[in-house]
Amino acid sequence: MAATETSQEYIGHHLHHLTVGSGFWSVHVDSMFFSIVLGVLFCWAFYRVATRATTGVPSKFQCAVEMLVEFTQNSIQDIFSGSSKLIAPLSLTIFVWIFLMNLMDLIPVDFLPQASQLLGIPYLRVVPSADVNITMSMSLSVFVLILYYSFKIKGPVGFFKELTLHPFNHWAFSPINFLLEGVTLVAKPVSLGLRLFGNMYAGELIFLLIACLPWWGQWVLSLPWAIFHVLIITLQAFIFMILTIVYLSQASTEEEE
Repeated sequence: MAATETSQEYIGHHLHHLTVGSGFWSVHVDSMFFSIVLGVLFCWAFYRVATRATTGVPSKFQCAVEMLVEFTQNSIQDIFSGSSKLIAPLSLTIFVWIFLMNLMDLIPVDFLPQASQLLGIPYLRVVPSADVNITMSMSLSVFVLILYYSFKIKGPVGFFKELTLHPFNHWAFSPINFLLEGVTLVAKPVSLGLRLFGNMYAGELIFLLIACLPWWGQWVLSLPWAIFHVLIITLQAFIFMILTIVYLSQASTEEEE
């Protein structure tokens, strides 16, 4: 933090996005850039492992990828009761992609923003998952898949019955059932996106607060918080993946009459 800069100005500057446009049509260029770069990095790394996989002595990175794939498959087998070729790659992508986005929070808070200022870029936020637009976009994509599987497996009539005949299985309670089930349905993507955003935004804010302390306070607090934050980073990616599998499993399962 600069000597002439107050803590409020410092935190406000670091929480400001590099934005193009204004209002509803504004785009956070920094969040888009880092999320796309991390997604491409994930695809390239896994593709490279897949094309160079060997049955002999595998490399350490190949072992790590195989463990991730096996972990994802076991999670799906325990939760998802239907059959779909999309669930496995989707779950793996969600877990690794969100983990990489969360991992950006461990980079020192001033490292990339100050480097970008030398290039003439005034603002730069490097944690895409601390941007509610990114997390809600991902959760809305999951919501679209929930609707798709609900219509595909249950059909329009079956899906409508699920919304109007549960939890009270009587036509007289249809309006109440529709209200309750509608709120539950909409709450899935909202809670999914806001949970990830809230945890990562809070983690980023704590790092910024630590950076406002004297140098000795930063050394005392930053390392323990970074070690603890590794657990949060991994856990939030895991929760997002597991809830996605659960929601899609519920959408793919026909309720018994």
